[in-house]
Amino acid sequence: MRLLTALSLLVLSFSCLAQPVQILDVRFWKPAHHHLRLVFELSAPVTHNIFTLKSPYRLVIDLKNTKLVKRLVRPPKSALVTNIRSAPRNQNNLRVVLDLKASVRTKSFLLKPDDTNKQRLVIDINTLKRTSSASSEKKSKTPASRSQHTVSEQTQAPTRQQKKASIGRDIVIAIDAGHGGIDSGAIGLGGTMEKDVALAIARELANLVAKERGMRAVLIRNGDYFLSLSKRLELARQYQADLFISLHADAYPDDNRVQGTSVYMLSRSGASSEAARWLAEKENAADLIGGVSLSDKDGLLAQVLLDLSQAGTLEASAYVGQKVLKALRKVSKIHFFRVQRANFMVLRSPDIPSILVETGFISSPREEKKLSDQKYRRRMAVAIMAGIRQYFASHAPPDTLLARR
Repeated sequence: MRLLTALSLLVLSFSCLAQPVQILDVRFWKPAHHHLRLVFELSAPVTHNIFTLKSPYRLVIDLKNTKLVKRLVRPPKSALVTNIRSAPRNQNNLRVVLDLKASVRTKSFLLKPDDTNKQRLVIDINTLKRTSSASSEKKSKTPASRSQHTVSEQTQAPTRQQKKASIGRDIVIAIDAGHGGIDSGAIGLGGTMEKDVALAIARELANLVAKERGMRAVLIRNGDYFLSLSKRLELARQYQADLFISLHADAYPDDNRVQGTSVYMLSRSGASSEAARWLAEKENAADLIGGVSLSDKDGLLAQVLLDLSQAGTLEASAYVGQKVLKALRKVSKIHFFRVQRANFMVLRSPDIPSILVETGFISSPREEKKLSDQKYRRRMAVAIMAGIRQYFASHAPPDTLLARR
């Protein structure tokens, strides 16, 4: 009986494989200057391969045993894609080609059907093109309702972009200015707001990162507007950040004599609770762990993959935190001489090393005065940059320019 059942399942599997996967719909989602999401709605899971071409720039998506049911729609206006087209390949396969304006990086993953959607193939497209820090500063002055996030970088000639793409990508530093908009954070006795201090230091740090060869900065918040904690993490993941740094200013109203800088990383308990959440939601998860989707893994394998990813991330977070804290000692009084562990939500990415820097106690009149001074804020940024530089000197991802130098 078991043999008959197994044979029946085998025959059914082969018959399913013989049926081509149908692309029922193709849509673009969240078009932005540096990011675009392409979604294929499918009749069944699909085997696919993605690669890019240069001169001209193109993104090629090969879909095995697939046919297109609905016509491809013209992509929305964006800084990335100018056209999309398709053609049969090797009789049963389908090739989809996107004409691009610049080099891109991609991530792809499959999503299982839910109450409102069918099986989906999702492809995130992020540009490698660098924009000027001057244009970034200009964007920061847009109204809060229009400003979402921006990238602070230096401009490169197109031929240099092509060369960089072939020898290694830039390391991406996500810089998160805490609070914003209706959430002012702590307020000093002199009226200085934590949200303003955090943003000022974030911009200083982004400008320093932009000057580093092989690095680029993503400002998670680049204006006075509110962002939820989950949105901050989402943006860091969207830009495939290699490091996440959240900037704040501490407060202790009961004693305005308390001073000093601190550096935090995620606690073990915070990591455990986040792991439980990821595993509980893995059936519909659109997120990736170290480039691997959890949605199609069984419970034990998903747990092992997540544990491995988190262990490496926590170790990296501790190391970069130590380097940053050591560099800050030359600039500021230190409140805690070791990297502290806490369950901050913005530090919970399982595969992005993350630290939170409390740049000082804004509740201390002395430190409030310092944090209000542009030269001091720049010195803080220089110290943090020194720690980042030391960290990536030995921990640069293997596909980056810094790792190949």
